[in-house]
Amino acid sequence: MSDIRPISLRKRARAGRGPAAVVASVERGAGLAARVYEGIKAEIFDFHLMPGDRFTEAEVAARMQVSRTPVREALYRLESEGYLEVMFRSGWRVRPFDFRMFENLYDLRVVLETAAVRRLCEMTDRPSLDDLKTVWLVAAGERIADGREVAAADEAFHASLVAATGNDEMARIHRDLTERIRIIRRLDFTKEQRVDTTYQEHAKILRAVLQRRSEQAQLLLRSHIEESKAEVRKITLHMLHAARASAA
Repeated sequence: MSDIRPISLRKRARAGRGPAAVVASVERGAGLAARVYEGIKAEIFDFHLMPGDRFTEAEVAARMQVSRTPVREALYRLESEGYLEVMFRSGWRVRPFDFRMFENLYDLRVVLETAAVRRLCEMTDRPSLDDLKTVWLVAAGERIADGREVAAADEAFHASLVAATGNDEMARIHRDLTERIRIIRRLDFTKEQRVDTTYQEHAKILRAVLQRRSEQAQLLLRSHIEESKAEVRKITLHMLHAARASAA
């Protein structure tokens, strides 16, 4: 029987590049692109790459020891998500802060999270929220001191309140929103007084939810988010460089 496979596949098979090998190669490329994507995003969130910083595909490829193809895929993905922008004939740039966008995202947080605590207060059968109590209803000496850890715990607090409602779509939208404001949160928690204030405010919100005091919980949560939103306006270039120095 004659070999009726397409010529391209026959050639690949002879070279050890059959269909399975081609698929494996594609999967490896996708994995590399994902690794580069996560690596660059971490550099942005950890202030190793600052708003306005410029770089080239070649620099990223050399630093991460990969070819330029997965780097290019990762960079265009980050551009589509608003983290980077391509500069004509001069590589890439970390997108400068769009403070109006951040303020709009904080307004959306108010809508989502106040709706979540209202629903939690009304639910007859709801999660215990014990995990939140063990973190936020503690004595001052038992509080987390590291700003980066507090920022992560803060994210978890708000995400847990939304997830506890059982509304998967609300939780999904809230996760996407949280991702987009993460860098602002991390800047916020470089200030020691913000850590103490967050503990105090989270404790009050959580107690109101546990006691099903819906109006108070919503008012406290709204005030808490509005205060964080106000801190966004105070971000300066000095704060950004101080954050980079502390992350080094």
